[in-house]
Amino acid sequence: MALIDHTSAVIYMRDADGRYMLVNREYERLFGLRREDIVGLTDHDLFPVDVADAFRTNDLQALAGGVPVQMEEHAPGEDDDVRTYLTVKFPLIDEAGTAYAVAGISTDITERSRAEAALRDSEERFRLLAEHAQDIIFRYRLEPEPAMEYLSRAVESITGHTAEEFYADPRLIFHCVDPEDRPIFEQSWRNPRPGTITVRLHRGNDQAWIEQRASTVVDETGRVVAVEGILRDVTERLAAERERAELEQQLRQAERLDSLGQLAGGIAHDFNNILAVIAGYADMLVEELGEDHPSAPDAAGIKQAAARGGALTRQLLIFSRSEPSQPEMLDLNAVAVDMQRLLGRTLGEDIEVSTVLAPDLPAIVMDRSKLEQVLMNAALNARAAMPSGGRLTISTALEHDGGGDDLVCLAVTDTGVGMPPEVLARAFEPFYTTRGRGSGTGLGLATAYGVVTDAGGTISLESEPGRGTTLRVRLPAGTSSTQAVSPAAPTAPVLAGDGWRILVVEDEEAVRDIVCRLLRKSGYQVFAAANPAEALRLCRDEDLAYDVLLTDVIMPGMSGTQLAAELRRDRPGLPVLFMSGYTSGPAPGGQELPADAPLIRKPFETQTLLNEVHRLVSSRVH
Repeated sequence: MALIDHTSAVIYMRDADGRYMLVNREYERLFGLRREDIVGLTDHDLFPVDVADAFRTNDLQALAGGVPVQMEEHAPGEDDDVRTYLTVKFPLIDEAGTAYAVAGISTDITERSRAEAALRDSEERFRLLAEHAQDIIFRYRLEPEPAMEYLSRAVESITGHTAEEFYADPRLIFHCVDPEDRPIFEQSWRNPRPGTITVRLHRGNDQAWIEQRASTVVDETGRVVAVEGILRDVTERLAAERERAELEQQLRQAERLDSLGQLAGGIAHDFNNILAVIAGYADMLVEELGEDHPSAPDAAGIKQAAARGGALTRQLLIFSRSEPSQPEMLDLNAVAVDMQRLLGRTLGEDIEVSTVLAPDLPAIVMDRSKLEQVLMNAALNARAAMPSGGRLTISTALEHDGGGDDLVCLAVTDTGVGMPPEVLARAFEPFYTTRGRGSGTGLGLATAYGVVTDAGGTISLESEPGRGTTLRVRLPAGTSSTQAVSPAAPTAPVLAGDGWRILVVEDEEAVRDIVCRLLRKSGYQVFAAANPAEALRLCRDEDLAYDVLLTDVIMPGMSGTQLAAELRRDRPGLPVLFMSGYTSGPAPGGQELPADAPLIRKPFETQTLLNEVHRLVSSRVH
């Protein structure tokens, strides 16, 4: 008895009727019963019916056969856990040769059974995974004789050959690879560390890019005897990566243009301040000298130079999208016809200018002068590309985008020398030009880019060497609800200041001085402040009385719009005139220019300044 009580197996004995005659301590421990309570009971007294029936069936098999039998049995364990046992049952025979009882030895194999079941499940899952994977899973034997040992089903869809073909011809896999890539592919299968490589694979008339991720199998001597891994079709991924790279390049180009635009806008602001001073003094000289003075042409030349500088600055502002626009409803066909007449006279007799216009185009909303500038820049570039003459065609069309909106398309096509890819890639960069020194500013296409983008459109170039160039602009079609800004009304004639008081706020000393001199000369009383803080101090601490506020828009510490808002808290009807060389839209501080406050852009004509001031004074009088 001591022997059976010190084993980990469950040992028991039941009579021919199934009643317990003996159990060991492991049985007691396992089922939590004392042996004296078990003896005389049957399995039906201790276990669920289905478990007891199974035990009894196995007992009867051992009794009937007269020899030991082995089977797996299942019994409830702790926490309702079902345990699996490997059981050996054998009959006990009396002197008459009759089986009077059955003895059983049951060993708990639950964990082993679970491991085996898990292994079977794992193998089944791997098989299903391999069979349904979109990648080729393979194993190729290299030694002693080359042979394809395994291929998943994906091989047929990727290579166009069935697995059976590869099994029959071990060299077929290499013949599928592009001849230029074949050496590196074969070498990777002999390398102890194949790593990841990408090769081209031919399937009929098509070509695919295949990425290999593999590892080698070596024998006890370290010799590579097999290679296994996956072959993945990465054709679409590589195409997407190329597309993403192109989009990233376009994004970098756009960011570069935007950053250069901000720089250009800042430069234009400072430059316009200088030009405003030059133009102001030139106006004073012209007036002081008179038309008959010998130096009058010199003063006029200074004024003209300032005007040319202002025109160049406006190109910078258009490029940076800071130039104020005056959009209106435009018939693109009408603009194209007008430009055809102008270009026909200006490009030269060796350039044939024609139009191909789509009928019934919807109107667009855009500043006409800026649209004409885009056309003129395109025409001048085309002229330079056709030194021996050629044909320039302006065409229009109606297109539809993916969202159902109409796009009005303008194309300018020449028969010139065209552009190589490296020039085409940089064509919209500011200050980039292929012309010689002094022959161009490099702002034409960059300006056109800013103009079209500001109008909500897109602009692109299509060109090949020897096949000409097409500049294509797409603009959204206007609707009946589109609001267009009407051109500004003509200014009032210049009249004397009659002693009206003007507060001038300008941080640039030279601009402030010339503006004050022009106003004083015209009869106004002028008070000057170098910054908004000084202007507020004059108004609040010294109780300055004035009739009109003339202020720059962008100044350190506080913008002109913020200053005007502060002063209008005490005087809501205060007339305000803004001047700026930078913007007429949102200003620093998040405030728009007030609707009743006009803006004059630097460099401005003296007459423009005096007329605007007089208009504000007159409105106050009436």
